[in-house]
Order: sequence, then structure tokens, then C-alpha cells
Amino acid sequence: MSQQQPVRIAPSILSADFSALGQEVEAIDAAGADWIHVDVMDNHFVPNLTIGPMVVKALRKHTKKPFDVHLMVTPVDPLIPAFVEAGADTLSFHPEAGPHVHRTIQLIKHHGKRAGCVLNPGTPLAAIETVLGDLDLVLVMSVNPGFGGQAFIASQLAKIAALRKAIDALGKPIDLEVDGGVNPETARQCLAAGADALVAGTSVFAGGPATYAANIAALRG
Repeated sequence: MSQQQPVRIAPSILSADFSALGQEVEAIDAAGADWIHVDVMDNHFVPNLTIGPMVVKALRKHTKKPFDVHLMVTPVDPLIPAFVEAGADTLSFHPEAGPHVHRTIQLIKHHGKRAGCVLNPGTPLAAIETVLGDLDLVLVMSVNPGFGGQAFIASQLAKIAALRKAIDALGKPIDLEVDGGVNPETARQCLAAGADALVAGTSVFAGGPATYAANIAALRG
């Protein structure tokens, strides 16, 4: 039986107006976002330097929606407590970002938070097969992480479908999220392949606050 859940939309604040992040978070909350996606980049594991725990902590008071924090940092373990304290609800990391994937999952769970693993376009499902049952979320990257606005890599649809089968075989409600080049057209492809959570930056924030609700609704299919 499919464990696929109702679609959740997680706008990526990487595409928001950084001079007004608090208001932007409030605007996407009001526009129907389910989660707030926070891209954390260290200019080491990925190109680009983005948001640290202090910014997440400052944004926490602007919404009650869950913070879906994607850690593109290495080593990842030393930063987890700071993001927990800042108000993260889900912490997702890359299996390549630390030597002990299971230990990192345990660390996140120890802090009472949801644990996610992220698969880059070149990272096989095998990288997390043995820990899949310990996860709350799997995030499939449909672009190479580091920059917003990239084109969707269609080969990842097969990976999404394979993950859907693996999650359903476990019988656990593990979120299957996709990030990268998500727009109304690719969103439909991802949902058809078995995804149930979508990260979108450019396609949500294009047009300014007046369009956010329509942009989010268009992604739900």
C-alpha cells in the first residue's frame, strides 16, 4: 500500500528578498506554504554561502510553520545542535557530509527533531538503503546543490519512483521531497513519480507577495 501523503509545499527562502526575510516568511505562510525550506550552504561542501543559525533563530518568531532545514555543510555533526536551538524542525543532511550517516541520524533524533537524508543527482539510493527506516524524510535533489534557478534534471524521476517503492515496502510514512527546478510542470512529474513534498524557490517567489498564493497553489497540481 502506498504511504504517499498529501502534497506539502516548502518554499525555499533562498529565493526570497533577503532584505526583508521576516516579512517574506510571513507572506509565504499566509499564502499557504506547508513548510519553510531553509538552504544552509557553507561554500565548502557546495558553492555559495547562505544562512546560519542566527538567521533561522531570528525568523522563528515570524511563523509557526515547520522549518525544513537542508544542511549542505561538512562536517555536518558540529552544526546540528545550533540549528536545533535556532528552531529547526527537520534537519536534512547529505550522506557524503560526514563519515557516519547513522550516527548523524541518531544525533538529530537525540535532539527530538525529524531526520532527513539528501541524495544529490549523482548519489545512488544505495547510499541510504540501510538507514531508510530510521529517516523521517528523504530529499531528492533534481539539480546539483549550490544555486537557485537551475534546470530540472529529469533522470531523477526514476530515483523518486524507486524511493517511493522502497518507502512503501517499509510501510512507514517517510516524506519524499524533491528540490531543484520545481515548477508547475515538473511538480506534476515529481508527484506522479511518487513525491509528496516539493521545495520551490524561483517559482514561488517570482512576481512578489501578491502572487505567492497562486504560485503555491499551481504547484499542488
